[in-house]
Amino acid sequence: MRRDLPDLLRRNWRQLALLLLGVLVPLLLLADLTEDVFQDGGFAWDRAILAWYAAQRTPGLTRAAQALALLGGVEVLPFVTASVALGLWWLGARAHAAFLVMGVAGATLLNVLAKLIFQRPRPDELVALLTEPGFSFPSGHAMSNMAFGYALALVFWHTRWRWPAAVLGFIWAFAVGLSRNYLGVHYPTDVLAGFAASVAWVAGLYLILARRWPQLRQSPRTARP
Repeated sequence: MRRDLPDLLRRNWRQLALLLLGVLVPLLLLADLTEDVFQDGGFAWDRAILAWYAAQRTPGLTRAAQALALLGGVEVLPFVTASVALGLWWLGARAHAAFLVMGVAGATLLNVLAKLIFQRPRPDELVALLTEPGFSFPSGHAMSNMAFGYALALVFWHTRWRWPAAVLGFIWAFAVGLSRNYLGVHYPTDVLAGFAASVAWVAGLYLILARRWPQLRQSPRTARP
């Protein structure tokens, strides 16, 4: 048994690393942010960062942030997700397509539930460039776009496109999240919590589905249902 344990760890080190760095660490960060926001009154730097963004606003940056809000919102992102999933399905990578849709849709549903539970008001309208309905914690844009970017990176991880997909996916998610702070419709902690929750959700979902569909650990071009 003692000699079997190192072999088991060597064979499954990727899954163990994903469990630790992709699920446990983000969940601990999310729990710490939630406790500080709702028990200790939040962080002083939340409003300080929003004030800094407000001081940096220019017409060009504002147009760019509004474009990111549109492209990363419910008007566009679901259709982009569906289009990529349909392409994967057409290639025969049905497990990858299902994982991508479940990752983004699940993060969106979790966000709706979390907002109903925590009901944090949005930042003061005086610092916001947009008026948006609903609650603030965690950021829905941050959660859904991080879920999309992270799931896309995992889908293409066993291809030569792994790093371009990962870099572009995460840059996109961070850009959308930061645009929410720039527009003044979310606190920085809303965005950080959204990122952490989404990473934990997508990583956990991948670990579960990969046991059911081992082809998730293959290239979409070689995977078959």
